[in-house]
Amino acid sequence: MIPINLPEIGEEEVEAVVKVMRNGPLTNALGAGPKVTQFEKKFAEFAGVKHAIAVNTGTAALHSAIVAGGVKNGDEVILPSFTFVATAEAVVMAGGKPIFVDIDSETYHLSLDEIEKSVTKKTKAIVPVDLYGLSVDINPIREIAAEHGLAIVEDAAQAHGATYAGKPAGVFADAACWSLYASKNMTTGEGGVVTTDSDEMAETLRLIRTHGEKAKYASLMLGCNYRMSEIQAAIGLVQLEKLPSFVAKRRENAKRLAKLLSASDRLKLPEETEERQHSWYLYTVRLRDSTENERNKIVEELKKKAIGAEVYYINPVHLMPYYRETFGERKLTETEKAAKQVFSLPIHPGVTEAQVDYIGETLLDLL
Repeated sequence: MIPINLPEIGEEEVEAVVKVMRNGPLTNALGAGPKVTQFEKKFAEFAGVKHAIAVNTGTAALHSAIVAGGVKNGDEVILPSFTFVATAEAVVMAGGKPIFVDIDSETYHLSLDEIEKSVTKKTKAIVPVDLYGLSVDINPIREIAAEHGLAIVEDAAQAHGATYAGKPAGVFADAACWSLYASKNMTTGEGGVVTTDSDEMAETLRLIRTHGEKAKYASLMLGCNYRMSEIQAAIGLVQLEKLPSFVAKRRENAKRLAKLLSASDRLKLPEETEERQHSWYLYTVRLRDSTENERNKIVEELKKKAIGAEVYYINPVHLMPYYRETFGERKLTETEKAAKQVFSLPIHPGVTEAQVDYIGETLLDLL
């Protein structure tokens, strides 16, 4: 089976972990051990910002950033439903009310018109998602946020290597949240990072990460235990060095697959522009004018032929029982349509040219 994603772990990562285990420390009570501190410095440089705060999961990054962005009980937060549940989960954990809005049918990102329509006096923040690894069109969102005094917390969990206007994804938001889960473009097994240019937000994020403490046994605010371990950071330092080559291989595979699949007019292929360069976390196609059953049949047949095609966000968050029952029913036409028609194909660095050709030719034959 050609898996949809596969972490690229070499001897360098193994040696880095062993070195930490032999020499220590394994962690730091305030979340700022030597490896974590070094990783944060390198990640901030990669992200083009002043501060990077390393945490133990991407969900922890989202929750921390939403709290640091000022969201409190009863505040409304605008976000897509076509995303992983953690995006909404973090809003609820912060006491906020998720306001799910529809997506643009071409990019699968938040619709700007729908954002405008959804702003109320209770709105505190917008959480756009760089879905599949394509940066959102952030400048128009910034204009809306500035007009209404809203924070922008960008969910960049899939955007390692994506760019906007020649700069890293997330750089124009108040804070950007990155996942380092095993399937991502770079990994620490589990892990996350929040990046920001705000000194004040960075200070708050560091407090949230470690029980609200700046010094031991002196909590200044309500916090969590979101520390990244030294082992995770050691892996992250090696992976960060390898990230450019990982993204380059994904890009190469994406271009090769696109050339093959362009032969079919039944597929809407993912696109990027000169201003917005893709990280190619997932190569997601859309089966035009299809039913959910037709799409599912194609995915099932691909799996039978050892191609690990997957459908992400088959059940958008607003339709999940907890969110529907807690926050009410809402009709999101483009979101629900996309969820019935899209599917993703493997293009990670472990996929060879021959395998890319096999994936493309097999899908064309099925169509």
